[in-house]
Amino acid sequence: MTSTLLATLTLLAVAGGYGLVCWLWPFGTCSACSGAGARPHLITRNLRICRRCRGAGKRLRTGRAMWNYGRRIHHDATTSRDAR
Repeated sequence: MTSTLLATLTLLAVAGGYGLVCWLWPFGTCSACSGAGARPHLITRNLRICRRCRGAGKRLRTGRAMWNYGRRIHHDATTSRDAR
């Protein structure tokens, strides 16, 4: 097995695994608040709602967001104007 083929198969396996994760678990833990939904303020240390996840503690994964965007573009392009 050549190194190019091995690298290609590894890349496909990693991409397929990430696609499977995005399909099964579309939401991941927010990296800003570590899933707590709140972060301490820089100066006062009072807890504030996390701006990235809006207090939910979960964010849509990047791969899932790209998949949703692609589906939306495809749907808009293939839907006839009469059906809208």
